Amino acid sequence: SSFDVAVVGAGIVGLAAARELIQRHPSLAFAVLEKEQEPAHHQSGHNSGVIHSGIYYTPGSLKAKLCVQGAALCYKYCDQKGIPYKQCGKLIVAVEHDEIPRLKALYERGLQNNVPGLKLIGAKEIQEKEPFCRGLMALDSPYTGIVDYKQVAQSYAKDFQEAGGTILTDFEVTNMEMAKESSPESEDGLKYPVIVRNKK
Repeated sequence: SSFDVAVVGAGIVGLAAARELIQRHPSLAFAVLEKEQEPAHHQSGHNSGVIHSGIYYTPGSLKAKLCVQGAALCYKYCDQKGIPYKQCGKLIVAVEHDEIPRLKALYERGLQNNVPGLKLIGAKEIQEKEPFCRGLMALDSPYTGIVDYKQVAQSYAKDFQEAGGTILTDFEVTNMEMAKESSPESEDGLKYPVIVRNKK
């Protein structure tokens, strides 16, 4: 088969990239190549499942911006697709007095990153939220959540296929080489002079 664009790897990153590309360039032929027999077989289906709120990253950094925006988009996408998630929140707890200044600094960093709903709480509120947790002060991050990212990845795969993309499983890429001649320019003016081969 011949495709304009091939994405190697049907993990959540590959599938998200392929989904976005096919939405932006619907005139091109896309494929996702996966060596396993199903998408999201490795890390995408075996992780903590945390939807991070964006507290830790340096204010003004691309990571901070994308984490906060990405969390909002993740919740929105799950709502649209009926993917279950739990916005359970998270407590970051100071158990020693010398940890309190660091906790307050983390709180200020989260505010600068525009993380929604952050607040500092005392020992009584900690126990009300988590009866088995003890601490002097905690940073309450209600926007943190958990989701099954394998389900999210599988939904990306479905979106990609419904848009006309092809997913080839059991297809291990063993070689790539530059084509001797570029293919003709596509409708959007791009060229793709790469040949991909697998073991079969």
